[in-house]
Amino acid sequence: MPRQPNVRQMVELDIDGGERVPGILTLPRVEEQVAGVLLLHGFSSHKERMADSIGRALGKRGVASLAIDLPLHGAREGGLENLSIRNPLALVGKWRLALREADAAIHYLAEHPSIDPRRLAIAGYSLGAYLSMIVAGDNPLVRAVALAAGGDLPAETPFASIVRTIADPRRAARRLAGRPLFMINGRWDRTIRPEQARALFDAAPEPKELHWYDGGHWLPAPAVDQAADWLASSLAARPSAGDAPRDEPERSSPRAPRRRAG
Repeated sequence: MPRQPNVRQMVELDIDGGERVPGILTLPRVEEQVAGVLLLHGFSSHKERMADSIGRALGKRGVASLAIDLPLHGAREGGLENLSIRNPLALVGKWRLALREADAAIHYLAEHPSIDPRRLAIAGYSLGAYLSMIVAGDNPLVRAVALAAGGDLPAETPFASIVRTIADPRRAARRLAGRPLFMINGRWDRTIRPEQARALFDAAPEPKELHWYDGGHWLPAPAVDQAADWLASSLAARPSAGDAPRDEPERSSPRAPRRRAG
């Protein structure tokens, strides 16, 4: 019989002390619990782009996904036009808010009755790849990480030593400690350059994979399918009860966000 279409729901994460975060939850139509992946979009993008690409590809492979709008993006209030590089405190504040919301979204997936909390992953593109790496480094609920157009900070980052106290992708990569990492990057990408991708990849422990596509920053459809195949394969096994993560994440919200389905 042909596979039944996935269930797609508009949801809101009501996070204590923050904004309501809109998201798109995609669930396969199956009886048993399935693996789940948090999807984080790039700069100036939105949740629909992730849900309609990698989210749809994962759904075809029997994997649930949750795509959320990052602060100042998509349906969120404010807008990027109100964020100025001349206000570094505001930039840092939005970065930390994005990390807290992504961490809370992982807890949302872990508590959803249709999703196996032992089979969770995070996948990000560009800006979302930076966030995914930091969140995964601090949250042991994340069992696998897939990054598209991701990498380390550029070599010419101003005040790099200070910036790395706030966001250090290489340090986060080292904290994966045996959790698998998948990276796919463009050979001619001028936004996240190949040397940035290699620097992050070299910092991560095994197991890890780095793949290249012939193109720039924009991810082609075959690369999306390749990432979806890897995620589905990495999350296919059902860990035993003893394999389930036991430690609380270092950056966790006081309590899991409340679910609001639209």
